Amino acid sequence: MNTLIAVAIAPIGIGDELSDEVAEVIRVIRESGLPNRTSAMFTEIEGEWDEVMKVVKEATLVLAGKGLRTEVVLKADIRPGYTNMLHGKVEKINNLLGNESEHAP
Repeated sequence: MNTLIAVAIAPIGIGDELSDEVAEVIRVIRESGLPNRTSAMFTEIEGEWDEVMKVVKEATLVLAGKGLRTEVVLKADIRPGYTNMLHGKVEKINNLLGNESEHAP
């Protein structure tokens, strides 16, 4: 069943700058081979439920496996019969807006 998730995985209680740890998490997600996209606050991953959740688990264990307290925020959109939601949802909105820039002032 196709699943699109938005996930944020980060250590907590280790300081203000978390870029190195977050980069380790994102590396696992990107190396998974599943379609993904990273923004300032979340990384979206699309695929079959079990595949996506396996990647979330592996990415979480990158930090938790080091003994770091790890926070996971996850939102899932399970939509049977649909694929390419990672790009299709954004394209649909852009078409409705007449292809206006995503970054309008």
